[in-house]
Amino acid sequence: MNTPAQRAIKQTWQVRLTKHNPSHASGLVLPAGQTHLFDPFLIMAEDEFQREAFDHHPHRGMETVTYVLAGELHHADNEGGSGVLHPGDAQWMTAGRGLTHLEAPPAGTTVHTLQLWVNLPQAQKMTTPRYQDIPGCSAPTRQEPGVTYRVYSGNSADVVSPTKNHVPVTMVEILVAAGQTATQDLPADYTGFLYVLAGAGTFGRDQVPAAAGAVLLLNGLPEAAETSEITLHATTSLRVMFYAGRPLHEPVVARGPFVMNTQEEITQAYADYQAGKF
Repeated sequence: MNTPAQRAIKQTWQVRLTKHNPSHASGLVLPAGQTHLFDPFLIMAEDEFQREAFDHHPHRGMETVTYVLAGELHHADNEGGSGVLHPGDAQWMTAGRGLTHLEAPPAGTTVHTLQLWVNLPQAQKMTTPRYQDIPGCSAPTRQEPGVTYRVYSGNSADVVSPTKNHVPVTMVEILVAAGQTATQDLPADYTGFLYVLAGAGTFGRDQVPAAAGAVLLLNGLPEAAETSEITLHATTSLRVMFYAGRPLHEPVVARGPFVMNTQEEITQAYADYQAGKF
């Protein structure tokens, strides 16, 4: 097997939460409208919100990947599905052909979440909706001296998550003790990024410094490369979320909560929703 290519950091930026109203503050981890950089990812937001912040809303043609940082998140949909997520838990929701749901904390409390939108391939845009709840306590883990990898999707070395994907996606929480180094593998053709939740360290081939609140987008690699890896060295104890996925290289037409391949499909999505077909 070829020696893994070392990923460098292509670009970094900071996430800052903005207070929109008394019940909701948010910041964009991945800003919208840059699918050429983030493919297969569409957008990612960090939110702190209370129950009244959102109402029931629809989705079609994409998946939401929710991770709870603090608080308690309840969800329910128009097909009778429901559940509760706690800190460290994740949920993979495939909207597919369409559903309507509500995500909210209990009354009088605040929940702190990350939510990533993953594009669905054209062939799976109208797939059957499904939920996969991934409790943090049962996510497969890989241990090294001073490093823990908690695998919510995809793999970390030989530790593999059972989460089902329409698009191959790796999601790993990486905890690194001060002075230690972590190495996460990913296929050479994957788009990848890191979001630093706590601590400080250096990242990638060029040892780019970053601290809590930083997003680090990985560089691409030549087609000749087969495997790759990203290294993280902790200056202080690090907590990092790592996401990577295989690009779709398909047209993206997004409007509100619907993500399709053509404007006609978006128009049809709105017509179907208004007709109660979700």
